[in-house]
Amino acid sequence: MRTEKVIFAFFIVLALTLNFGFFLGDFSNVAHHNVYELFAAIVVSLIATVLKFGDRTHLGSVFLATSLVADLQLICAAIVWGMNSQGAGATLDEHSLATIISLSGGALLANIISVVLLVAETINLRR
Repeated sequence: MRTEKVIFAFFIVLALTLNFGFFLGDFSNVAHHNVYELFAAIVVSLIATVLKFGDRTHLGSVFLATSLVADLQLICAAIVWGMNSQGAGATLDEHSLATIISLSGGALLANIISVVLLVAETINLRR
């Protein structure tokens, strides 16, 4: 077992599960979407992106691209959340929350593609 592959796979799958955890819930209920879970998804996604920089293969390029897409979508979701919750007593309306969750859904799709590629790479691994 190669430790670097375990760490790589761990962060890819953790990014997917945190993103899914944030995405899952009622679109109109802000209580179903925790801002700290969004923050954790961003941090783990950024760590996964950094881990993908060393791979010089074609598949590594696709891994990096999917990770960059997920990062961009999650960061945009955090920016929308921050812009719409500034000020005293500010709350998110349904439109803003739907935008945040939709951006998170795009990142979720990118993370799913990344995990599917990881599984395909693992299956095709020859000893």
